[in-house]
Amino acid sequence: MSTVIEVRQLSKTYQVGDIEVQALRKVEFSVAAGEFTAIMGASGSGKSTLMNMLGCLDQPTSGEYLLDGVNVSTLTSDERADIRNQKIGFVFQGFNLLPRTTALENVELPLIYDRYHRIQNPQSAAREALERVGLGDRMHHIPTQLSGGQQQRVAIARALVNQPAILLADEPTGNLDSKTSMEIFSLFQQLNDEGLTIVMVTHERDFATYAKRILEMRDGVLHKDTLIKKRRDAAEDLKMLIDRQQQEEEQ
Repeated sequence: MSTVIEVRQLSKTYQVGDIEVQALRKVEFSVAAGEFTAIMGASGSGKSTLMNMLGCLDQPTSGEYLLDGVNVSTLTSDERADIRNQKIGFVFQGFNLLPRTTALENVELPLIYDRYHRIQNPQSAAREALERVGLGDRMHHIPTQLSGGQQQRVAIARALVNQPAILLADEPTGNLDSKTSMEIFSLFQQLNDEGLTIVMVTHERDFATYAKRILEMRDGVLHKDTLIKKRRDAAEDLKMLIDRQQQEEEQ
């Protein structure tokens, strides 16, 4: 399998007044195409800083980050913006949808901002992405007409529409209830089974076990790297939860 992410001796130091804060300390790992990796850690562990590096939103103080063979650490701000648009799909906790814009128009946005116009028919691509996440019948709804889970599906479709090398998900179910969270993880597992590379930040160990691998950060250091031999099946967990809720309602 080809390597999509390669992190070499990555360090990040912030200056806070007179104090130097080492957010990342010589972090090193790689992610192969088709992996589903969860990044975990307590507040201040460096996981958010690492996610910002992987998303080309920040630059390291030292070390290298290669994304799909491109050394991102040496790029200018404009070049990093191009990489973000071409190779990365983002999914955030807060959905980040434009409120007065339909699901279809929200999904089209990354293609409109692609100055290289790699995808010739943005609307057709947006339709396909929405159908892929099970929202083919909600294309013309605005966010307030959609549930939280449906809004996150729109956000996932928007992340997929530019055919990215990786999907980066930052606490993607943080604003959702248990049932809806399992629906989203079931979708992530389905997309991963289709070959999509996913890297996700979560503080919930239960959710991390839906991935195939867990990277644990502590004090800016990659503390532990665990392969999951048998990942949990979100679709099965969802079915069990629904069955249990139905039994409780009948009692």
